[in-house]
Amino acid sequence: METVLILGATSDIAIAIVKKFASKKYNIQLAARNPAQLEPIKSDIKIRYGVECDAFAFDALQFSTHALFFETLKPIPNVTITVFGVMDEEDKAFDSWQLTQRMIDTNYTGAVSILNIAAKHYNEQKKGAIIGVSSVAGDRGRASKLIYGSSKAAFNAYLSGLRNKYFKSGIHVMTVKPGFVYTRMTEDLNLPKLLTSTPDEVAEIIYAGFSKKKNIIYVKWFWRYIMLIIKMIPEFQFKKMKL
Repeated sequence: METVLILGATSDIAIAIVKKFASKKYNIQLAARNPAQLEPIKSDIKIRYGVECDAFAFDALQFSTHALFFETLKPIPNVTITVFGVMDEEDKAFDSWQLTQRMIDTNYTGAVSILNIAAKHYNEQKKGAIIGVSSVAGDRGRASKLIYGSSKAAFNAYLSGLRNKYFKSGIHVMTVKPGFVYTRMTEDLNLPKLLTSTPDEVAEIIYAGFSKKKNIIYVKWFWRYIMLIIKMIPEFQFKKMKL
């Protein structure tokens, strides 16, 4: 039976992903800053799906701990999924280097740190899969998502390079680009219904894409074309727009 590691396992999206993989009889490794919060999820998964489920402490910002964390997992997971991320209010982040750095280090540096380690291990084994949950915000820099979008753009570029680097080693690297998602974090926002997914929809699309060894998936298919149109706007015109 194969094992999947979920990094940032307390979010609504992460929990939906956990349930989807557990329903397919993957053993589960949950990881988050506060492993005590994972205990109810762990118990539910074991009872509901009859698979092994363990919880571990993992902090994306504690880079020096990442190698020991991954190397001591028993077993080493066959699939590593990064779900963690942070999106502060953009104007506040722009005015505060502390918030800017936290977004960059969480969304990009921390993800690169742990995925470098996983990828090198998978390269030695000549098998394994990495799934990075990123964002459509990384497709083009916009004022409304200046810091967040740039951190996700960097993550997208990293996943693309990783896919290129290890393709011949048999490692599957998949980039996931959700648009708007109904979660506890967005429950107070007035999100456009047509463009917004549920965590369960995200999990379904991720598992389907993983099963088909897709490279890049947009959770709502039309986000691909929305972002394509945005990317095609000439820079001289784009810089004048409020996006």
